[in-house]
Amino acid sequence: MNQILSTELKQNKKSFEKKNWFKFQFAFSILIVVLLTFCGASYLYYLQKKEDFSKSLIANYNIYRLYNVQENNSNTELVNGLFGIIEIEKINLYYPVFSQLTEDLLKISPCKFYGDMPNDNGNICIAGHNYDNSLFFSKISTLSIDDKISIFDNAGTQYVYFVYDIYEVSESDLSPVLDYDDTEKTLTLVTCNNLNSNRIILKAKQKKLLQ
Repeated sequence: MNQILSTELKQNKKSFEKKNWFKFQFAFSILIVVLLTFCGASYLYYLQKKEDFSKSLIANYNIYRLYNVQENNSNTELVNGLFGIIEIEKINLYYPVFSQLTEDLLKISPCKFYGDMPNDNGNICIAGHNYDNSLFFSKISTLSIDDKISIFDNAGTQYVYFVYDIYEVSESDLSPVLDYDDTEKTLTLVTCNNLNSNRIILKAKQKKLLQ
């Protein structure tokens, strides 16, 4: 009899421990889901704040240019540390471009890190973060050959480029910066491939549109 009771007690104890373990697993799973949801929401909020800041920057830039850039100013003049505007209508991209690259500026908007001005021969290189959500340069890899890219300088002059190559290089490969014909006007856009840490490179050449 005692042996039967002892066996039943052991079974009840195991059953109780098993139920408690399931309860613990369930509670832990709920906690993980809540934490992941919070982290995801925080990251999306962070991205939205960056996007809002960039839009505010471009609005202020346009107002500043409207009232302060005169017709007789040189196109090489920089306005408030900005190189100009980049627009790619196909992917709804429209951002101010900083005239220099720093870690802090790159979090706000694309940055020019090599080259002179659009009216000069050479290679203009612009880097932009890939935020995987239509932010900055996250969709440039979806562009096709002959797609149009516009650069507007601080005097409002539009320079039109057409894509001629899209490829990837390793993170340490700097060859795209020096890959250009110095008799032509080339544009190079650079962003990250978040899946393999490579760099996505887009090359375009400036062409005059027929009137």
